[in-house]
Amino acid sequence: MPVRATKRGSARTPLQRDCDVLVCGASFAGLTVARELERSGASVMLVDRYEIGERQTSACAAPTEWLELLDLESSIRQTFGELVVHTSRSTARWSLPFTFSTFDYGELCGLLRDSARSSEFETATVSGIEDGVVLTDRGAIRAGYVVDALGWRRVLSSAPEPIQPPNARLSRGLEVHPPGSGQELELWIDRRYVRAGYSWSFPAGDELRVGVGSFEPRDHVKASTLALARDLALEPDGYQGNWIPHRLRPATDGSVFFVGDSAGHCLPLTAEGIRPAFYFAMALARELRSAIAGTITREEALARYRAFSHTHALKYSYMLAAQHLVGRSTSSAPLRWLIDAFNSQRLSHWVFQRYLEITPRAASALPSPEPIPA
Repeated sequence: MPVRATKRGSARTPLQRDCDVLVCGASFAGLTVARELERSGASVMLVDRYEIGERQTSACAAPTEWLELLDLESSIRQTFGELVVHTSRSTARWSLPFTFSTFDYGELCGLLRDSARSSEFETATVSGIEDGVVLTDRGAIRAGYVVDALGWRRVLSSAPEPIQPPNARLSRGLEVHPPGSGQELELWIDRRYVRAGYSWSFPAGDELRVGVGSFEPRDHVKASTLALARDLALEPDGYQGNWIPHRLRPATDGSVFFVGDSAGHCLPLTAEGIRPAFYFAMALARELRSAIAGTITREEALARYRAFSHTHALKYSYMLAAQHLVGRSTSSAPLRWLIDAFNSQRLSHWVFQRYLEITPRAASALPSPEPIPA
């Protein structure tokens, strides 16, 4: 578990601020929003219950081109051009039309923070919003624009009931970080480890990130993670786990913008959340910059961003359908046949290029779509 480095005792002073933009959550999505607002002229404040880069919650891997786009290359630990997929009976090698890189979470967050230095950062636990005022354990914060990048709990939602696993539509994952090295990005689609989901081993320099993810939130994954580590002759170390949304959620609620896991932007099936967090955060910041400049109103910014997120609903529904199919078929002959078919470079490149285009790098700079009816 991470060691808390946040302010305590007399250092945890009351916090009351007014700002133009308040970004609640300072991980991939929140930091990217702040980065993209750096030269907007707005006063931007970031709040998070942890220090920046303190609490890693994922295997920390993303397409290399996205890390390069955001000038985050120095955080990269290893880069891979293929994916090795194991079933209980065979192993397939899937060639990728792009490279995928593991990175150091703390260093990457530090780089994003360095590119958003004009923004203010404070450690505080956000508990809700009342009449447009964000409530924290250190005081109230007023802002013209409020962003919820706090993760799956969707803290600033107006929904009467909180999102509560295991009844909520969430996947769950657990990972260990034993010391070691490897040269292959590996996945297991194997019921020995998880009934509906997959397992992984991602090398990252001097450590291996080994874990299990389940599409069924009621299925525990600790024993499975330990079993995979044992089968790989690794000693479990550095536990980290998280709940993962696998359904797109409304990107706005009242006057609040939601981005990253709080908007369900994590992709179903693969649980890839970092690239979508970057992508939608850049799109959100685009609308915020226009509103700050006075070319659109806050209401128009909300409508345009909500429309942009909604244009991805069909693609997300396809990914969720594929997740349901894999979840029901982890031991089936057709699934094993499909996995083996991806040994064809032509097929794997075509599929993964379509997958990459769900959140394409260039689209975050395109004009906003026309708002759809609420």
